[in-house]
Amino acid sequence: MSTTPILVLGATGSAGRRVAAHLRALAAPIRPASRRSATRFDWNDRSTWEPALQGVGRMFLMAPDGVPVDPDFVALAADLRVEHIVLLSSRAIETIGDQRLLRAEEAVKKSGCAWTILRADWFDQNFDEGPFRQAVLAGELAVPLGDCRQGFVDLEDVAAVAARTLTGSGHTGRCYELTGPQALTFAEVCAVIQDVTGRPMRFHGGEDAYRAAHASVGRSGASVEREITAYAALRALGDTELSDAVPRLLGRPARTFRRYAAEAAAHGSWPPTPGATGTP
Repeated sequence: MSTTPILVLGATGSAGRRVAAHLRALAAPIRPASRRSATRFDWNDRSTWEPALQGVGRMFLMAPDGVPVDPDFVALAADLRVEHIVLLSSRAIETIGDQRLLRAEEAVKKSGCAWTILRADWFDQNFDEGPFRQAVLAGELAVPLGDCRQGFVDLEDVAAVAARTLTGSGHTGRCYELTGPQALTFAEVCAVIQDVTGRPMRFHGGEDAYRAAHASVGRSGASVEREITAYAALRALGDTELSDAVPRLLGRPARTFRRYAAEAAAHGSWPPTPGATGTP
């Protein structure tokens, strides 16, 4: 295996720290980078870009939600002879009009570097580390997708795939759709969380409930309506078509949402309510 380091952006975040852990398990040399790592990286501070990239052979590229992947950074990576970029993207970005990720994919494809794109569906960890955690703790979640089934995927699987594509061959110019092993509605996911934790969990799949939930925390109506438009497009697309990319690339089944929820509950991600009992 090459001794040239692999740059892992967002190395203290939910995705990046898992990618770094899987690379370490493969004995790959890594350079973890974030605003809080020894190798400092900040999308808003260009002075941190070149030191992070200097001498790197491959890179796991991602940006926090809402932060664009600057094409100048991708161009700099190419200038500094980064050989292979693995970009974390999302499913159905054309359908929902996610210009941030569409531009990121375009920048990587035009960079001149070898590239692989990972298009992941909803992360399981959204429910304990991400935007749905407070809804779980409150016992009520609103997402205007009705009974449309989604391919919830565990970040451990996403990270394992990223590590394989960063250290293996045969992935250049490939775009992998990453889903879990089951297509589930949000109502079914909430039922699993309720079952394993004993916490009551109600789901609202309509647009009015979504508006009300976000108005209650002071979000602007314009941004909420843009999200509702994107959700409507995703709903019109229909149920997620499951992918075999995770088991094919990893040689094992993808992790189920129930397994994720049971492990998250066992690790104390959601403090139990008084008198609650769950079934792992």
